[in-house]
Amino acid sequence: MNPRLDFFGNALAAKVMRHINSAGRAVTDSGLPHTTQELVKIRASQINGCGFCTDMHVKDAAAAGETPVRLHLVAAWREASVFTEAERAALELTEQGTRIADAAGGVGDDVWANAAKHYDEDQLVALVSLIAVINAYNRINVINQQPAGDYRPGQFG
Repeated sequence: MNPRLDFFGNALAAKVMRHINSAGRAVTDSGLPHTTQELVKIRASQINGCGFCTDMHVKDAAAAGETPVRLHLVAAWREASVFTEAERAALELTEQGTRIADAAGGVGDDVWANAAKHYDEDQLVALVSLIAVINAYNRINVINQQPAGDYRPGQFG
């Protein structure tokens, strides 16, 4: 499979990606736990069917020490006992924030309140921003049919 466009070689794509990457770095450098960030990126990428991002974030999480059991259970987090209550709240917010068009009311108040129990205001800003950023990456890669499987941890940073 070949991508439709060369997002790594096109000047306009590089300019757009620099801005998205800059937003991503602001989140990475926030007080939101790195483990939570990777779980959010993996779950949104799974929902969106983005193989490129799923491959990248699973490999990055594994390289950072995430366990295979937790990585294998991200898609089934509701039934898994290996995630903290805070991580579960972030995953639920991720799902509702990613599937926003599927729910008439968007993100439910109960889901927001649960996330707010576990994260302070800056962390919530980072979490909402991360959900938006990973969804942007997912959409670019899915539309472009960016192939998955060849990513090496740390390849882009």
